[in-house]
Amino acid sequence: MRILVTGGTGFVGSNLVARLLQEGHDVLITGHDAEQRIPGFQGKYLQPTLLGIDWEAVGAVDVLFHQAAVNDTTLLDEREMLRANVTASQELFRRVVAGGCRRIVYASSTAIYGDAPAPYREDTPARPLNPYARSKKQLEEFASGFARENPQVTIVGLRYCNVYGPGESHKGKRASMIFQLAQQMQRGNPRLFKYGEQKRDYLYVDDAVRANLLAAKAAESCIVNCGSGRAVSFNDIVVQLNRVLEVRRTPEYIDNPYADRYQSHTECDMTLAKQKLGFVPEFELVSGLEAYRSKGLAEWGLAG
Repeated sequence: MRILVTGGTGFVGSNLVARLLQEGHDVLITGHDAEQRIPGFQGKYLQPTLLGIDWEAVGAVDVLFHQAAVNDTTLLDEREMLRANVTASQELFRRVVAGGCRRIVYASSTAIYGDAPAPYREDTPARPLNPYARSKKQLEEFASGFARENPQVTIVGLRYCNVYGPGESHKGKRASMIFQLAQQMQRGNPRLFKYGEQKRDYLYVDDAVRANLLAAKAAESCIVNCGSGRAVSFNDIVVQLNRVLEVRRTPEYIDNPYADRYQSHTECDMTLAKQKLGFVPEFELVSGLEAYRSKGLAEWGLAG
């Protein structure tokens, strides 16, 4: 199949592209060199932003995996966030469907739940706390309406929940807390917001890739959670990283400057994803950390 992956040099996108190439697909990507380079990639590589794509170069595609987004939850420029994450996506969807694409999978986020109580179900009312979360909610609303207007197209939204794994090092402060804590703990004690009991549902990137592949085969349009289904505290992550890194670090607790727009507990109910996609996460935190360490030694700054 001919497949377009936006954000193909990004974290999830680069891992997805590698898998699609292994399966022998004709893959073209958008992205830029500041992110991940795809080893051995010979396909079409479009480097402008989505709003600057040369659509003649894209041509017809069978499947669109839309991973590209501005995903900085601390960015408060609402207009720029909506332009990048909503307006560009609307144009993208219309263009590929006009060219014959009948399957679209796009990245949403559990950030839309905001301060709603966990565990999250897909029918939990959205309570977004920042422009990024609001942009993802607007994208979902557009995609759902677009799917109703185009019943010949299957469109699946994946509400990612804290994906981690190889390929995230370029993200800096946007990288997972697992990556950031691993970096801190190689130098000294990690710093956590008081008092480290905030919980996150962490999804290993191989599971995120598998969820995308299953979503591309979905029988109907839908929006589903994409997490592990388990929440882990930052304190517990420190315990596990002490074991994996073979160090003995103690957290240092600091005030949270984002308290008014910070999710203290993220956790996904994964029932609907299993029903709609057949997706059941394979990695728990311990197995995910072991896989990450074995594949991501260079990212973690460890010797091979």
